[in-house]
Amino acid sequence: MAEINKVVLAYSGGLDTSVILKWLQDTYQCEVVTFTADLGQGEELEPARQKALQFGIKPENIFIDDVREEFVRDFVFPMFRANTVYEGEYLLGTSIARPLIAKRLIEIAHATGADAISHGATGKGNDQVRFELGAYALNPNIKIIAPWREWDLLSREKLMAYADTNGIPVDMKHRNGGSPYSMDANLLHISYEGRHLENPAAEAEDSMWRWTKSPEEAPDQAEYIDLEFKQGDVVSINGISLSPAKILAHLNKLGGEHGIGRLDLVENRYVGMKSRGCYETPGGTILLKAHRAMESITLDREVAHLKDDLMPRYASMIYNGYWWSPERRALQVLIDHTQQVVNGQVRLKLYKGNVIVVGRDSATHSLFDSSIATFEDDQGAYDQKDAAGFIKLNALRMRIAANLQSKKS
Repeated sequence: MAEINKVVLAYSGGLDTSVILKWLQDTYQCEVVTFTADLGQGEELEPARQKALQFGIKPENIFIDDVREEFVRDFVFPMFRANTVYEGEYLLGTSIARPLIAKRLIEIAHATGADAISHGATGKGNDQVRFELGAYALNPNIKIIAPWREWDLLSREKLMAYADTNGIPVDMKHRNGGSPYSMDANLLHISYEGRHLENPAAEAEDSMWRWTKSPEEAPDQAEYIDLEFKQGDVVSINGISLSPAKILAHLNKLGGEHGIGRLDLVENRYVGMKSRGCYETPGGTILLKAHRAMESITLDREVAHLKDDLMPRYASMIYNGYWWSPERRALQVLIDHTQQVVNGQVRLKLYKGNVIVVGRDSATHSLFDSSIATFEDDQGAYDQKDAAGFIKLNALRMRIAANLQSKKS
């Protein structure tokens, strides 16, 4: 076992990471630094500080950081500039938070002189890959401790027994069999896995959802909103300028009220297995629809199609943990370059689970020319006779092949 003097632990204050904290102290006899990220999960994070103090963690070794603005500005918004969707549906709410956590773990390790980091991801999931690929990309010599791959506490009974022996508080929901779902939340989404959802044929219980009303219970009156874009990012809602985190939080509220953003998905994990998860991404669902609408009148056709061709690869990079890779960074430069012209306004109608684009306009970068596109008299702006040669040239290869086939027959 490698000698560890100080380790930075990604610490939520929950049962699993509290057990990990004590296990690190017992197993490695090392000093522990805790890092808790406020990603907008909507939970009180101060209890994590109190729990860490109970385990003898020095006050100066407890980091509780508000990273909401950085999360949306530097991770969520760049991802949405690419219209990123994994496997046609998933908006990557969990995936996109992991590179930021990895970054902060490495920064804190450097600041505190730690020689290792630790996380609570299991050996079955994607998060272990995301955390560790990110960490190694930012510090190739960092040591990583993944307790779920080392310890023998692989059953709930063993975990509970360890907690009881070491005086780790266990709330009743865990003692009575655990909460119904494994959940992860941040400003972009909330996810649900496990228990009832492990049967992909079973419908998710309506009581599970926390952020969104069901479409049946959503208001009967549609709501219209106007979003302003600058270089591919939303900068205001209904004419009111807001910071990136506040924009996403407000869109979450609007979308949740109208039953927008629920998803039930069986996805392919990077480690090889299929996994069923449910997600609520109300603000992200609105952002994606609006961004595509803004691009529809400002992006050149071939640039837009190129982006669509590259998007699945970009999505896989994020899902699989390659945010800090040279290929993702290179692709981001291309994506961001295309966004220089994505400026203007989009009007949306929110209604019972639907995001409906009802208008889009760009005073400075619209490529929509009504004098050419009109069905009325275009006054010679477009010569329809030109289409004949265009079609014949594009049909030439098929005509040659058809003539050859007719000679053979």
